Amino acid sequence: MDPVALVCAVLAALLAAACFWLLQRQSSLNSALAVSLSRVGSMEEQLGGAAERAHQEAALEFRQTLADAREDIDQEAAVARSALRDSEESLRGRRIEVEQSAQELQQAEQRLEQRTLEVDARSESVEQERGALSELKEEAVDALQKISGMSRDDARELLLGRVEEEARSDMAARLVAVSAEVTERAEVTAKNIISMAIQRYAGQYVCERTVSVVPLASDDLKGRIIGREGRNIRAIEAATGVDIIVDDTPDCVLVSAYNPIRREVAKAALEVLLEDGRIHPTRIEAVVRKAEFDFHRVIRAAGDQAAHEVGISGIHPEILKLLGALKYRTSYGQNQWQHSLEVAFLSGMMATELGLDETLARRAGLLHDIGKVMDQTAEGSHALIGAEFARQHGEDDLVVNAIASHHEEVAQKTIYDCLAQAADAISGARPGARREMMQTHNQRLSDLERISNSFPGVDRSYAVQAGREIRVLVENSQLSDAEAVLLSRDIASKIEREMAYPGQIKVTVIRETRVVQYAR
Repeated sequence: MDPVALVCAVLAALLAAACFWLLQRQSSLNSALAVSLSRVGSMEEQLGGAAERAHQEAALEFRQTLADAREDIDQEAAVARSALRDSEESLRGRRIEVEQSAQELQQAEQRLEQRTLEVDARSESVEQERGALSELKEEAVDALQKISGMSRDDARELLLGRVEEEARSDMAARLVAVSAEVTERAEVTAKNIISMAIQRYAGQYVCERTVSVVPLASDDLKGRIIGREGRNIRAIEAATGVDIIVDDTPDCVLVSAYNPIRREVAKAALEVLLEDGRIHPTRIEAVVRKAEFDFHRVIRAAGDQAAHEVGISGIHPEILKLLGALKYRTSYGQNQWQHSLEVAFLSGMMATELGLDETLARRAGLLHDIGKVMDQTAEGSHALIGAEFARQHGEDDLVVNAIASHHEEVAQKTIYDCLAQAADAISGARPGARREMMQTHNQRLSDLERISNSFPGVDRSYAVQAGREIRVLVENSQLSDAEAVLLSRDIASKIEREMAYPGQIKVTVIRETRVVQYAR
């Protein structure tokens, strides 16, 4: 067979097979297209039915909502119409009441006019009678002057002198009686309350000095503290603001400063440096900063401890810091943190005895001296700046006024002010509570005797009981018993005006009897 013919036959067969496959493929595609079109038509019918149903449902829901809204509006309108009718009835009743009140007021005005006319008529009558009495009085005075032979001024002076003498005598007698009665009632109650508070509380006093001792393991450490050419000790003193005393005292160095907080920080930093062994200026600054940070936490802990011991809560954190800093403050050798606790306990005990709020009294007593640790840039006394600080940090007005008035720099308004002042005086005036300079003590005794001797009729006077009592001996021939009572009061008043002292001073005037007054 011819190869060309064979190739042509093969190609023709392949072409025929391809045409047949294409025809089969076209037929299958047409069948698939017909099925797809059938499905699309079915889906269109379903979607049309669903849309129709949704439209019907939406229309039904809209009609139902519209009916509900109309019903709600009708109900609200009915309620509004009912409220309007009630308001109209109320206004109608008020109008009737106002009309009745107006009628009563008009009647009252008519009665007042009638009474005014009557009063005017009586006033004219009284004026006429007063004129007649004045004429009769003048005639009587002229007759008395003729009979007695004295002028009106002479008689007035004689009468006033006798009345004044009798009044002073009666006043002294009444004063003695009243003083005895008041003393009998008040002194027993006051002593019972104060003694009960003192007996129930027992406190200890910590005597703070200006020098703290840091023990050393050996004297060789002194050289390391001083450092080369003194650079270490200068760095410590510059960072802490204290004086480091390195002398011949064996196995210790001294930290000296009037500020107890700086002294404690320096002592803690020095102990850390000695324990660590690395002592150089850079290390010293880091240790001092760490010691200051730790010490602030110690102060806060001391404030929390004080509030916990007293049993009060809700104190602002800034006030607690000041309260804790009182642990490192002293007054005449008395630790102020311990003093504040004692004042709080004493105030609470006295409040309990009087049936008052013990918690409020304790709070006022605990915070009364927080102004003593305020920054020195604050102006005013410690009582006033402490009260202002407490007010700014949310303390009650009763507590604020108790703080401000415990030295009587502002007026005392409540019994809690008096309790805080009394507890402060008790805590500071008890024997051994505070140290006092000998010069100040002697000056106070001299002032007491000078004031007492300045009064006429005083023979001599003696300040006894460490200045808590002044005994005055008077001349029997110059002063009577009644005048001795007045003298004791005058001396007590002058002491209150001219002297400043803790607690109270007993004034005892001695003649044939002893008359006692207290300068409070």
